[in-house]
Amino acid sequence: MVIRIYSRLSTFILQKKKPSCKIFFSHDPIKIVRAKGQYMYDENGQQYLDCINNVAHVGHCHPDVVTAGAQQMEMLNTNTRFLHDNLVLYAQRLQATLPDKLSVCYFVNSGSEANDLALRLARQYTGNKDIITLENAYHGHVSSLIDISPYKFHQLSDAEQSQFVHVAPSPDVYRGKYRAGHPDPATAYADEVKKIINNVHKKGRKIAAFIAESLQSCGGQVIPPVGYFQQVAELVRKAGGIFIADEVQVGFGRIGSDFWAFQLQGQDFVPDIITMGKPIGNGHPLSCVVTTREVAEAFMSSGMEYFNTFGGNPVSCAIGLAVLDVIEKENLQGNALQVGQYLTNRLEKLKEKHLLIGDIRGRGLFVGVELVRDRAKLTPATAEAQEEQHILLSADGPHRNVLKFKPPLCFTTEDVDLVVEKLDLILTGILKPSLDKDINNPLLFYCFTYQDVIKMI
Repeated sequence: MVIRIYSRLSTFILQKKKPSCKIFFSHDPIKIVRAKGQYMYDENGQQYLDCINNVAHVGHCHPDVVTAGAQQMEMLNTNTRFLHDNLVLYAQRLQATLPDKLSVCYFVNSGSEANDLALRLARQYTGNKDIITLENAYHGHVSSLIDISPYKFHQLSDAEQSQFVHVAPSPDVYRGKYRAGHPDPATAYADEVKKIINNVHKKGRKIAAFIAESLQSCGGQVIPPVGYFQQVAELVRKAGGIFIADEVQVGFGRIGSDFWAFQLQGQDFVPDIITMGKPIGNGHPLSCVVTTREVAEAFMSSGMEYFNTFGGNPVSCAIGLAVLDVIEKENLQGNALQVGQYLTNRLEKLKEKHLLIGDIRGRGLFVGVELVRDRAKLTPATAEAQEEQHILLSADGPHRNVLKFKPPLCFTTEDVDLVVEKLDLILTGILKPSLDKDINNPLLFYCFTYQDVIKMI
């Protein structure tokens, strides 16, 4: 089995010409021709273990999902101008996983569409424009979402931040402004949001919404301290705004202990809007916005009808229902909890062996491994995280030094063993040239090449 680590931006940054569209592994592109479960295969039949594909939530090409889509397509696939049982049945099944307050579903086709619609709902309901987002956040690729995605707009040297967008510190207790040693990081980070609200009011404007990924993914697998969202929601609602929880990357049982990641904050926390994407259709273009009846009625009163040609079509809903069935039938939420804990335990033991590993964090099968050259100074080990070692992982975060685990939920303990063993070999190899020297000397890491690692593996 071949395993590969990659970073979405590693080759992009190194190229003199920066293409607007690019392929991964530009020095050695992979052509994937088929996939099953947690495995992908190239045109030569080489098997890859997929540790990152949170789109194939219940496993690549799951037969139940494929069959559901094919059977419905044989009978009917049309737009949403007509009544169809699948739409109602799926909305009911989806709503049953959520707090009662969240009772109105809008079906769309992608996470970007979902988050764009969430902003429209918030601005119509509140009558306000200003949005609070988090450092390193990513919410989608359409123009309205690039404006609220520092992960994207901070890459543009000549871009001006929208006057209606305000960026709060990421609630990162490892590297952020308030860390694990702080007596109350949740309140400290919430106070930063309070400062933003006060500044907005001084300018004569008002808050429409605070939006956050329930667990930050592109921002480096950040787990907010418990109580942070409750305090922020209270502040934002007092200011006339609402709370949007982006579950596009972390919903549908991935965290193991709960079905939705916002529930990690406690059963007393309920967002005003949640958005879904990626795992909802297991690769099929399906997503959803779920909100309260009050927000939906305000949107309806605007006088502008909302219509989405393909959102909630019969085939998409059949596939969505099949995904929920598989999660339940195969106990994938329970598997995420069990295998995720096993992964975290194995990685913690690896951390004891390798000083390059600064932090292990995550919930269920949403795990981050932050690499640092100095555990005291938290010097990011960016180059080390970009090593192309044939492991299907991604490196992300503001310093591109966090290895992200977001595999299909059918991941097994045997898969964990394989990945951790390979990571052990790679980290040992990276340190090998400097065993008798100061491993915190950054120059010693850059001299270690891809070819050297291939020889070792």
